[in-house]
Amino acid sequence: MKVRADIAALIREGRTNASIARRVYCDESTVARARRALRLPPADQLGRLYAEAVPTGNAMPPTGPVPLSPAQQAAHRAELLAALREAA
Repeated sequence: MKVRADIAALIREGRTNASIARRVYCDESTVARARRALRLPPADQLGRLYAEAVPTGNAMPPTGPVPLSPAQQAAHRAELLAALREAA
């Protein structure tokens, strides 16, 4: 049985102790010990988003600025350059 390897892989995916315990059919304390042995912080301190934490299965939107597409970046750059030309 490769429970430790499975736990380690799921921890590296960023899953919570509770979800790992349900998935590998073990206790949360087992997952917590494995996390400490790998010298990884608790899942709630990783600063990651967990799709499994939302009942609908949808991931929560990230906090802070949302990444822009290359087209949006180019449009913003053009607007900035135009504004700078007008100011000069």
